[in-house]
Amino acid sequence: MNRRVMTKAVIGVLAAALCVQVGATPPTHAQGRAASRYEDLVALFNDWRAFQKPRLVKSVPDYSVAAMAAQHRRLRDYQQRLARIDPSGWPIPQQVDYHVVRAEMNGLDFDHRVLRPWANNPAFYVTIFFDESDQPAREGPHAAGAVELWQYRFPLSAEDAATIGAGIRIIPPLLEQAKVNLTGNGRDLWTYGTGRIRDQSASLTRLTSLVPAAATELRRDIERARAATDTFVSWLEARAASKTAASGVGVDHYSWHLRNVQLVPHTWRDEVVLMERELARSHAMLALEEHRNASLPPQEVISSQEEHARRFDTAVTEYMTFLRDRQILTVKPYFDAGLRARVGRFNPGPREFFTEVDYRDPVVMRTHGYHWFDKARMREEPHPSPIRRGPLLYNIFNTRTEGHATGWEELMLQAGMFDARPRSRELIYILVAQRAARALGDLRMHSRELTLEQAAVFASTHTPRGWLRLDGRLVRNEQHLYLQQPAYGTSYLTGKIQIERLLAARKRQLGAAFTLKGFMDAFDAAGLVPMSLIEWELTGELRDDTKRMLAPEGSRQPSQ
Repeated sequence: MNRRVMTKAVIGVLAAALCVQVGATPPTHAQGRAASRYEDLVALFNDWRAFQKPRLVKSVPDYSVAAMAAQHRRLRDYQQRLARIDPSGWPIPQQVDYHVVRAEMNGLDFDHRVLRPWANNPAFYVTIFFDESDQPAREGPHAAGAVELWQYRFPLSAEDAATIGAGIRIIPPLLEQAKVNLTGNGRDLWTYGTGRIRDQSASLTRLTSLVPAAATELRRDIERARAATDTFVSWLEARAASKTAASGVGVDHYSWHLRNVQLVPHTWRDEVVLMERELARSHAMLALEEHRNASLPPQEVISSQEEHARRFDTAVTEYMTFLRDRQILTVKPYFDAGLRARVGRFNPGPREFFTEVDYRDPVVMRTHGYHWFDKARMREEPHPSPIRRGPLLYNIFNTRTEGHATGWEELMLQAGMFDARPRSRELIYILVAQRAARALGDLRMHSRELTLEQAAVFASTHTPRGWLRLDGRLVRNEQHLYLQQPAYGTSYLTGKIQIERLLAARKRQLGAAFTLKGFMDAFDAAGLVPMSLIEWELTGELRDDTKRMLAPEGSRQPSQ
């Protein structure tokens, strides 16, 4: 970090320490703890992040039974250190950081007690990725040591080839270890995880085609990794018939995870009610939009690479102009380039769900592309808090990232973005319906009411116009992610509901002084933390449901 950035960071932390938050009610903490400094939390955070990583044995992460048991035992020491810190007298932003650290520790505890991805989920051992995630960190649980190939330019420099080679050499011993570690009986996790391992073999084959014949050492490493991957697939397939159990975590564990890891002040049953409400609302609104637009012609679908390039370029320009001219938020110099870099190329079909939307009005999904603003901001303007500067663990950021990006679609509709194209309003409600349908699949897989295939059928059936095709890959890939990462599928609409509530609260507090630009600038400045904490930080008010969730007694574990 250069001196200028470091100075800004220090000033930001000091400003947070000195700020006065009016109307806040801090959570109740155990009596008898000594007054603590924020610096104690930062020191603990740094120690915790180092501890959370698995130990390496000959450069290979160790997820063996003994290693995981030892890590779980030692986790208690870190939780006790955190419990001895009393943040109740701190400014709200620093209390928020405390609860972020607490949630991360709860995430590792949940992994050990319930999820156990190293033992239950073959996809955990996928470590080769060609595509960049639009999230601060890759979705779902994954073993340490991922090779993010999108970060490199081909042809590779000698240095990059060496770095990639080091990551790829880990694959054979890691997969050998996985054959011992994987003891779970969840049928869907095993079956669909095998498919992800098979995809890794295809990725390695693709990588070979990008590496010149002269790079003999790297090509040899890739071939060994591919052979090990194929052998692992055969090993998984040979055992698939013996896997007979449901893969979901169960209702009580899901509720605990919501409240203690994701910091969502709901239960599994609350989420069912919310998702069913959003599914019904989206279908009703779509019916009204279709009725209003009945005399209009259908939208033209992009049909060539030339049209794709032209319409997507125009879409980015229109979107950025709208944000700037309507004073929606402060448009940063890096926003435009971030969107243009990720529009892709024309796909003649068959089209998956989001392409059906994109090819009718490319502006619609550019709103969801707020993800790229978030990632660029994290890189270009690091948060002053060291705890919020990088991605949170266990996808704890998802009500903010996925929830806001989903909510932003409908907020931009209401702000007037699609007034000149009424048919595009229909697309927004189709998107909401799809998120609600797949979220209900998430919930009912984890309650063990539905298999993954049944959840996919439900999501496809309840998504309008047949666009979430059962003969495509998206519908099952999404449900597989949500089975691996509880509450990810619900986060899109849970976070959407929370940001709408926050916006309403700030309008109520500020009255005539409220501006959308001021609201969004403060919202972005809070960083990528759970929406419940952003709501507390921006309003200075701790809602009763959030207060109960953050209280230490709220983290009691369900019976096993």
